[in-house]
Amino acid sequence: MDRTNEAVTRQIVAMGGDVFEIGLYKPEGAGNSEPPMIPRTWDMQAVLRAIPWLRFQNRNGRNIYIRPRGEHSLSLIDDLTAASIERMKADGFHPALVVETSPGNFQAWLKHSRRLSKELGTAVARALAQEYDGDLGAADWRHFGRLAGFTNRKEKYEADGLFPFVMLRQANGLPYPEADRFIAQIEQQLDRDRRERERRRAAVARPRASGELRGIDSFRANPTYAGDGTRIDLAYAIYALAHGVPDAQIDTAIRSRDLTHKGNEKRQAQYVERTLRKAAAIVDRGSRALGR
Repeated sequence: MDRTNEAVTRQIVAMGGDVFEIGLYKPEGAGNSEPPMIPRTWDMQAVLRAIPWLRFQNRNGRNIYIRPRGEHSLSLIDDLTAASIERMKADGFHPALVVETSPGNFQAWLKHSRRLSKELGTAVARALAQEYDGDLGAADWRHFGRLAGFTNRKEKYEADGLFPFVMLRQANGLPYPEADRFIAQIEQQLDRDRRERERRRAAVARPRASGELRGIDSFRANPTYAGDGTRIDLAYAIYALAHGVPDAQIDTAIRSRDLTHKGNEKRQAQYVERTLRKAAAIVDRGSRALGR
């Protein structure tokens, strides 16, 4: 068995599950007839049979990604350092598999003791990414991770026409020791968050003539904020949280403007997180002041 076959087999076995989604991504194809993403849904044997084709696509510039199909028992934490992974292990969060996506940069898949719902899976991934300095932009229930045994075709990693191989560094496939306690903790937090949204909604509920809430564009058009995006984002977040709008919807609204000046995807996600936390604190103070 060659090294690519071995790496793919070990990664799939460690991930577990019956069916996987494979994504072959090539951003350069976006401007012509070639699709940027080629999706495939295969069981383990189909993935193994397709390795020669995947190699061909990889050589032609496509990055090879994998994720379980549907709801599952895994969480992907992206953009980790070796030190972060060692800290995870010391805390009882031993990854089921670790993939080195480029020199010194890692993805870790943690296996839980049971399948997680979409909401719970996203909350768990975000909590882990925050705790271990992973990429919040990649923290959700169904994010793609790289499939080991192929090359990372990002241009910034090219050296003399060569690209680094995605290496499988660990693959025991086991749930982490803190799984049950941690999942219970996140479930409790989600329940508290749901109750808090209901409390906020009740605290400020009042009839509206149109029956509709204001969108973020109405704040952007308000001359009071003089086009200051940071002030607008905070003002909208306060309003939306007070009216029970889910955090994810507020996140999407804030990201509807260009945030590249905040930095890379990770820094943009951190900016949105800070805005939501500050808005929530202001709403909570207002509710307490009203005695509600």
